[in-house]
Amino acid sequence: MAERKSTPSQDKAQVEVQKVVDEAEERGYIGVPVDPTPKSHYTVAGVIAGEPTPETDPEHARRVRQELDDADRAR
Repeated sequence: MAERKSTPSQDKAQVEVQKVVDEAEERGYIGVPVDPTPKSHYTVAGVIAGEPTPETDPEHARRVRQELDDADRAR
């Protein structure tokens, strides 16, 4: 396993990339689920049961988009 360096990198490119990644994490762009549809809807059992997904049900896709838009506005 690699050890972490005790001093931060002085490479300008790496510092800039880290700054952008930190900002994205702070805003919640990284690590936030994109689709709130339960994962079980994407399984064989879910498909056979007719569980909706944004790819297969236009009304469900509209609800998902609305839910994601509402969550973004609440931030």
